Amino acid sequence: MITSNGYTLDEAPARLGALQPVPDSERGDKDALWSRMRRDGYLYLKNQIDPELVRAFREYYFTKMAETGLVERGSDMREAVGTQVAIDRALLRSILFGDIVPGSEYESLTSHPSIKGWFEWFLGDDVHLHKRKIIRHTRPGEAGIGTATQAHYDLVYLRGGTDKVLAMWIPLGDCPVDMGGLTYLEGSHHPVMADERNGVLRAAEWITADLPKLAEKYDSRWLVADYEAGDVVVHSSHIIHAGTDNVDSQDRLRLSTDIRYQRASEPIDWRWQEHWHDQDGL
Repeated sequence: MITSNGYTLDEAPARLGALQPVPDSERGDKDALWSRMRRDGYLYLKNQIDPELVRAFREYYFTKMAETGLVERGSDMREAVGTQVAIDRALLRSILFGDIVPGSEYESLTSHPSIKGWFEWFLGDDVHLHKRKIIRHTRPGEAGIGTATQAHYDLVYLRGGTDKVLAMWIPLGDCPVDMGGLTYLEGSHHPVMADERNGVLRAAEWITADLPKLAEKYDSRWLVADYEAGDVVVHSSHIIHAGTDNVDSQDRLRLSTDIRYQRASEPIDWRWQEHWHDQDGL
């Protein structure tokens, strides 16, 4: 059973499917990748980043967070088994926004040649990485509104620059479906782009936690995957996506980051050029 914010996804074949990875035969074919991106709205790239780089950052993150009570005492920080006790949220915020987010380790990961170099190749230009980069952990067993990322498309938050921004979602460690990875509403970028062309500009209030209702509205499927360390998904700013709940039987914490690249020559949304903070108003 897959849930998001407490809502149970319909697992009928017409409402749930599998995210399709880019085949090896297309990985170096830019034209094929752009054709796939226009058709699907996403590129699921298996093993794009060295898995050891990802696991090392996961270890760094949860080692930094250990004193908050987030991780089970004695836990392997690469596994990061979560606790069910109250955590020191003030300390967590201090470490996250004061240390990890602006830190060199996070910057090195998100601008690594296997990421930045790929965007330079794919976009065929100098690229700009938005400084506002988001990193999230999800505790096992959390449910209810607000515990997982609600359904939205990125352009809702990126009105001040080009609409040709590409996001990369990176699971920081293995993330099978039970751990609550990202899910995409199949083909939803096509009606969203049509709405945008017709002047139907959604606001932040448009986001919803009711994924089953949204699948019915668009007569579409939510696509899920058993992500592995090193995998990434690159998606358009128009495709609807959301997070699912972490119900991992081993009580591991889900960790992921989403970052955004664009051509440096395109207009840039200035609001995204400061480090992420939960009080930044976006």
